[in-house]
Amino acid sequence: MASSSPAPLRVLTGITPSGTPHLGNYVGSIRHSVRQSVAAGVESYFFLADYHALIKVQEPALIQRSTLEIAASWLACGLDPERVTFYRQSDIAEITELTWFLTCVTGKGVLNRAHAYKAQLDKNIAKGEEPDADVTAGLFMYPVLMGADILMFNAHKVPVGRDQVQHIEMARDMAQRFNHQYGEHFTLPDAEIDDAVATLPGLDGRKMSKSYNNTIPLFAPRAQLQKQIASIVTDSRAPGEPKDTEGSALFQIYQAFASAEETEALRKAYADGIAWGDAKQVLFERIDREVAPLRARYEALMNDPAEIERILLLGAEKARKLSRPFMTSLRHAVGLRNLAAGRDGAGAKAAKVAKPSFKQYREKADGLFYFKLLDARGETLLQSRGFASPQEAGRTIADLQAQRGAALTALAAQLEPVDAQQARAATEALEALAEATSTTQGH
Repeated sequence: MASSSPAPLRVLTGITPSGTPHLGNYVGSIRHSVRQSVAAGVESYFFLADYHALIKVQEPALIQRSTLEIAASWLACGLDPERVTFYRQSDIAEITELTWFLTCVTGKGVLNRAHAYKAQLDKNIAKGEEPDADVTAGLFMYPVLMGADILMFNAHKVPVGRDQVQHIEMARDMAQRFNHQYGEHFTLPDAEIDDAVATLPGLDGRKMSKSYNNTIPLFAPRAQLQKQIASIVTDSRAPGEPKDTEGSALFQIYQAFASAEETEALRKAYADGIAWGDAKQVLFERIDREVAPLRARYEALMNDPAEIERILLLGAEKARKLSRPFMTSLRHAVGLRNLAAGRDGAGAKAAKVAKPSFKQYREKADGLFYFKLLDARGETLLQSRGFASPQEAGRTIADLQAQRGAALTALAAQLEPVDAQQARAATEALEALAEATSTTQGH
């Protein structure tokens, strides 16, 4: 048996379009995620969570504008749509259908414990109002929609802040409940928290957040950036008087952009009594040096929204090559099937006709999971390498069923070597299997 090639690690990141990206978003998420997206062995999914935005934003123009700004920001910062799957949540029709499937296996008690819902209840009770005042079903069901986002693509890792870990735990619970009821379909996701990623203070020293109105827009024009940095709150120590780096918002922001050597130089300048105006100028120049090239790309993208729309639609089609066949298998799993399939008569006769098939199995010798593609006579056309879990094997099967011949090259690392003759035979078998599946499931 050939040695196995590790399946790629699927990492999924969602961004809610509810405002203009700021420096805190860049340092806390965008920069790090873009760097990670090019790591070897990682398969990255990035999506604009515009369904989520509807929960808190009821201004259509704001959602449209924010979606444009955020997409342009990620692309300007180096996100490569050729290397990752970059899509808009509302373009993936299967996500809303999966949300309902998960709703039907999720206990209300689980949703009662969601932080956002409980916070709204506590706020209402504190004001002497009805606990559920102004609580929409969207707010209550938010964790299920997030679960569908994650489980649709069987993400292994989801980068989140500590305040979002609960949602990943709830997604795991949904996956376990569904798997228990209908068989193993979902990978159990894990939260990924990187404590090395900085949290930036805002203009007033508190965490940079739209809620506090203390943000510095990521791609503010140069003059505006300089003006806003000049407004960062500092203490009253005069030029020449030593200053503390501890608790200094200005120093913390600088540290998030600067190298270790640059940071030490500013630390020494603080000790030597640098004037606040001079320190702010140092900070401005350091940020602008990093952001200026990105700003030019951002402005070009903002002036060409049709290009962003094209990129997102291509990303959606790429994502749906996975979501469509996966949703078909989930519909079959829960019993949403062609009523004629399996009946006596024509349906039964059709079921008896031999057709290509996949066979999944586990090798006792190495404990890994494998699959074969068999032709109508039971001859092996494709043999997989080993996978660590049945879900990984299942995802590769889904990719083969969705992409057919085009997938043989893309998935070469997951298959035993295939020659030209085998490839042709396998492609014909996959086409026949797709046609048979379409007929029996009524698509």
